[in-house]
Amino acid sequence: MKTSHKVLALSAAVLLALGAGLFLARDALREKAASVALVGGPFRLASSRGGEVDSESLRGKPYAIFFGFTHCPEVCPTTLYEMSTLLAKLGDDAKDLRVFFVTVDPARDTLEAMRDYVSNFDPRIEALVPTEAQLARIAADFRVYYARVPTSDGGYTMDHTALVYLMDADGDFSGTISYGEALETQEAKLRKLISAR
Repeated sequence: MKTSHKVLALSAAVLLALGAGLFLARDALREKAASVALVGGPFRLASSRGGEVDSESLRGKPYAIFFGFTHCPEVCPTTLYEMSTLLAKLGDDAKDLRVFFVTVDPARDTLEAMRDYVSNFDPRIEALVPTEAQLARIAADFRVYYARVPTSDGGYTMDHTALVYLMDADGDFSGTISYGEALETQEAKLRKLISAR
């Protein structure tokens, strides 16, 4: 009798543990799905190469997207230089990877200014210029912070999120590259992105 009680108690404990495990796994999957759904969204922006880039036309190929501005003293040029270095290192492996630099300062960053700016980096980096309304929408979709900050000389600079967003071939959020992250880590993330198709 005592043995059967022990077996029943043990069975109940195992079932409870399995149930808790399934519950936690379900929540983890929901959380992952929510994070994918919460970063990114459709966009159609003017390109420094002429015409527009429509996010729908990007389906089937991964892309990286970074938000900044041409008057940025350090974060933007460093990030674009590192992306250029990585693209060169990846070579043909990155032939289908699109890289976009979206200005958060469309008042100063015209298409011409952006074209001149990105000409200093890998030619695969394409500059996109939104209107103020388009910027507000794409920044909200990608969870990008940006703000105009007055300077002592009467001008202004821009605060902004310093992340490269990685989007997979389905247009879903895959991860980020942080400013100052080791180049080896950045390369590993890009290789994972381009091999996930």
